[in-house]
Amino acid sequence: MAGTAIVRRMTANGTGLTNASGSPTGEVRGTPDAVASLDRVSVRRLTTDQVILDDVSWTVRPGEHWALLGANGAGKTTVLRLIGALMHPTTGTVEVLGHHLGRVDMRELRARIGLVSSAQKVPQDATAHTVVLTGHTGTVQPLWRKYDSEVRDRAHALLAELEIKELAERPYGVCSGGQRARVLVARALMADPSLLLLDEPFNALDLPSREDLIDAMHRLAVTRTGLSTITVTHHLEELSPAIGHVLVLKEGRVLTSGPAADVLTGEHMTACFGRPIEVSRHQGRWLARSGRG
Repeated sequence: MAGTAIVRRMTANGTGLTNASGSPTGEVRGTPDAVASLDRVSVRRLTTDQVILDDVSWTVRPGEHWALLGANGAGKTTVLRLIGALMHPTTGTVEVLGHHLGRVDMRELRARIGLVSSAQKVPQDATAHTVVLTGHTGTVQPLWRKYDSEVRDRAHALLAELEIKELAERPYGVCSGGQRARVLVARALMADPSLLLLDEPFNALDLPSREDLIDAMHRLAVTRTGLSTITVTHHLEELSPAIGHVLVLKEGRVLTSGPAADVLTGEHMTACFGRPIEVSRHQGRWLARSGRG
């Protein structure tokens, strides 16, 4: 109901989001079998009527790790914004963590989703520990009164989990690209999300930094069995061995999706990127290269 205040309250199914009358706001009845789902979703730019996404359907289930692939302009960022509760579709249905977009307070929902992006605004002079703390409040600047000893200890524990505990007192601005990426992952985990979105997290990383981040994401997949992840990338080499499923977009439509071994083929990558591509796999890692002689 439009204009109804949202109240933080634990409901019978544990979603914790209700309206002022006590009725759940847009949750799926019973235990949802999907972390996120898009059902015949389309997005159009209102000013030009340009089609950004066209009839996209997709489901991510608990514990699944997906890669989202496609050329520039394919619609990857728009899909991530929908699942990240940052926008609504023009048509179709989007459900995230058991809630129907349009029937839930988007700010409340975003607080339960982890997001990692190289475009995130981070105070360069803040220490790595402080940056991680801001994940607890979902703010750019720290809100010190909100961080008790338990919260501060949790931030230190997450830095240790990402194997960067030695960076706790180092200013974010002097950390390397790979170190910054892992600090942002730790920050995203402060809310203990069941869904983690990674928007081109390997952007501008050198080879050692890329491999450190891939290793970190693989460890998270092994140790956090209830965590689902979606990684947007252009490069197969950036996929950790934990990636089990792939969605491929082309010109706003689903080209193919499913288990990684079925999707990551030369035929599908050639169709996606418009040039001959050969795909190979070695010890769980993928490699794509030009198929031209």
